[in-house]
Amino acid sequence: MRIIAGKFRSRQLKSLKGLALRPTSDMLRETLFNILGPAVEGSRFLDLFAGTGAVGIEAISRGAALAVFVENHASTMRLLRENLVTLEIKSEARIIASSVSSAIAKLEKEPLAIFDFIFLDPPYANEIAYEATLHALETSSLVGPSTIIIAEHNKKARLPKSLTRLQQFRTLVQGDAALTFYRPSTTNLPSNELPQGM
Repeated sequence: MRIIAGKFRSRQLKSLKGLALRPTSDMLRETLFNILGPAVEGSRFLDLFAGTGAVGIEAISRGAALAVFVENHASTMRLLRENLVTLEIKSEARIIASSVSSAIAKLEKEPLAIFDFIFLDPPYANEIAYEATLHALETSSLVGPSTIIIAEHNKKARLPKSLTRLQQFRTLVQGDAALTFYRPSTTNLPSNELPQGM
């Protein structure tokens, strides 16, 4: 597993061996960030169910001002910390060692709460985690008018097309995985204000 582009390009990341952890593949990560394009530079990026941190670290490598990593499993958290130390990432990263619901509640209490991008990648089989997280985000102050939410999931899973506040606007399938994109349904931005490829 490696960083695809940016200042840490081609640097290797540590991951758990076997099937204990399913990190976002290099190819899928490359596709994701090709879609998000230059909008990542200077952004605030929230990586939920962060695992080894590959997605959030890729965002930092491509110029994100801050990536917040939320992870609740001790062994995975150690790997995440090791990856940040190896790359000497300090001020651009923040780790919250808690459940996603607790982390969302904690972040909502902070003055600068809105994120530009929110990525969620629960275990594919945990459909309840997808539903609960999307419902939590649709009423959250972490989501601003132009926030893009991306869920990685098994291609056979069917995430909701719309919620009260969030609207699905794109799904991309690659192998057995898929990326589904949401934005606030009230968003009415001109196409030149949306990230490249959207």
